[in-house]
Amino acid sequence: MSNFLAVDTSGNHLLALACKEGKTSSVFIPDCAMKHSVSVMPAVDEVLKKADMTLGDCDFFVAVVGAGSFTGIRIGISVVKGFCLAYGKPALPVTSFDVAAYNRINGKILCLIDALHDCYYACGYEDGKVVFEPSYLMEAEVLSLESQGYRLCSVFDLPVAQKTSVERVDAARGLENAVKALAEQNKFGELTALYVRKSSAELNLEEKK
Repeated sequence: MSNFLAVDTSGNHLLALACKEGKTSSVFIPDCAMKHSVSVMPAVDEVLKKADMTLGDCDFFVAVVGAGSFTGIRIGISVVKGFCLAYGKPALPVTSFDVAAYNRINGKILCLIDALHDCYYACGYEDGKVVFEPSYLMEAEVLSLESQGYRLCSVFDLPVAQKTSVERVDAARGLENAVKALAEQNKFGELTALYVRKSSAELNLEEKK
């Protein structure tokens, strides 16, 4: 299976990526916060035209399942689930951490996503394998892991970069590499949102109770 459509709405950006017979096309909108619901289908249409393919040409569909924006993750998963149902094709879940990690898979890498208030969603990889499960970390914990030999990387600009080196990696390249690697490993399955931490609304409700 070589033809696929991948959608990433997990962060402020929006990325649609289509691959036809090994040739990849992409549409990247850098600042799409709060607009994913109205922008995702036009982006899909545009990238399919670039790739000269249709949804029916896809062997499978891909959604980035998090961590990241609670609302954005749900939008991307819902869209891709609809494609899978309509065309009877399998789904491939890819995490936001995979997108960062598959830019550079050698050595120990800590992939980071800004969780605000000097906190981060993090996942550690070594030679392409997860060795530190997705976690919610304070900045001091991130810096501690860096001192243990992890190189920090992210597809986003991060506040912690003011204190240490964080490699900024390419979302489109990482998503393409991750999809191809995970598909080869037959990692197809249910699209389930990866929420490393409960939403603010859920935390506030628990505090009231």
